[in-house]
Amino acid sequence: MTTKILIIGACGQIGTELTAKLRAEYGNDNVIASDIRKLNNDIVNNGIFEVVNALDYNQIEHLIEKYHITDVYLMAALLSATAEKNPAFAWDLNMNSLFHVLNLAKAGKIKKIFWPSSIAVFGPTTPRNNTPQYTIMEPSTVYGISKQTGERWCEYYNKQYGVDVRSIRYPGLISWTTEPGGGTTDYAVDIYHKAIEDGKFTSFLSENTELPMMYMDDAIKATIKIMQAESDAIKIRSSYNLSAMSFTPKQIAVEIKKHYPDFTIDYEPDFRQKIADSWPASIDDSFAREDWGWSNDFTIENMTVEMLTNLKK
Repeated sequence: MTTKILIIGACGQIGTELTAKLRAEYGNDNVIASDIRKLNNDIVNNGIFEVVNALDYNQIEHLIEKYHITDVYLMAALLSATAEKNPAFAWDLNMNSLFHVLNLAKAGKIKKIFWPSSIAVFGPTTPRNNTPQYTIMEPSTVYGISKQTGERWCEYYNKQYGVDVRSIRYPGLISWTTEPGGGTTDYAVDIYHKAIEDGKFTSFLSENTELPMMYMDDAIKATIKIMQAESDAIKIRSSYNLSAMSFTPKQIAVEIKKHYPDFTIDYEPDFRQKIADSWPASIDDSFAREDWGWSNDFTIENMTVEMLTNLKK
């Protein structure tokens, strides 16, 4: 049976690169990109694109039937910092879009679901260093609350109805192809832009705020890898811890200075500092490495080279 993929939220930070990679792997005709609005970009122009509201069950069902979809990647969500400004809508979008695809799978209309969780599921009471897969989770943001709730529903639908849903808890993601999207870890994207444009950067997090981070290529690799794994290899149906590196704003500035010696950074922590302080500093992802063979390719050093080289172009 041909794998036919629907990506909901294809124009977002992760969706953009995921769509391109999936099209390269499965062919343009087998990957349907969708989002709430039609932008003039590569995702829309280089393959099949449909406008869809992730909150509209009937629209999603229609696309699944129209294109004989087998796999859904649900990437639509309101991220941490943006969600704090509009909690009710964030909850509605993040939860009900998930229910729609879970229920479509329960009804036998799709085979597999990928749904991303996040380190935002952890909270101030979670052990901060080498955060275990199974631990205290008391998230303090709307985004984190919705992701933790989503994890519980994913596991429930798998156990009760046999729904094949797969998930990873993304750390902060860094990419040169998309602009920062309202996340607390987005300083680590913006800092590269500012290094090239202005030679200076003001961080909204304090200099020693350590957070788990990942280069986008690794995140896309993990996303596709977990979906391609045999079903019985996926032993965790809530969401897998995923890790590559952890660093502080100060450490990333040091790396940039190797390439731009005159680069300067200063610190003006804002409301996002409180969010960052509630998240882990480093993650134990040994279950993902053991169960389905996860491994990262990027460190802070080779990521910095990639970011600066590509942004300079």
